[in-house]
Amino acid sequence: MNTDVALRIREIPYNYTFFSDREIILRFLGQEGWRSIEQLRGQRRTGRSARMLFEVLGDMWVISRNPFIQDDMLADRKRREALLGALYHRLDQIRARANGNQQALQLEMQARQAVERFAEGLQQQAALRKQHGKMGRGAP
Repeated sequence: MNTDVALRIREIPYNYTFFSDREIILRFLGQEGWRSIEQLRGQRRTGRSARMLFEVLGDMWVISRNPFIQDDMLADRKRREALLGALYHRLDQIRARANGNQQALQLEMQARQAVERFAEGLQQQAALRKQHGKMGRGAP
């Protein structure tokens, strides 16, 4: 697949924004992550790990871009923990399927760090809201 086609095809779920997949990947994984994804594209066998990575990025993207979903995640600690558990589970599956591919393992680590930053941001936001009395059910 040439780069022009790859830029037009949306692989990140829930990306109904004007941002391209490349722009979203750059926000979460940086230029190095984008380069790794581009290089790994040609090595895809089933694409299952790639889909799981894009699901992780899509989940983080939709929550970071939608204040209503973000409010729900912040108000419900159990739901937030379930989301983070699902994100980490997908990353664990990507790691297990990497078959020693160092580039894939490095990309998984970058994605794991992005999830950790995302989780920390949610936790900080929840703590601020709790401090200011703006939390509802299941608060931290």
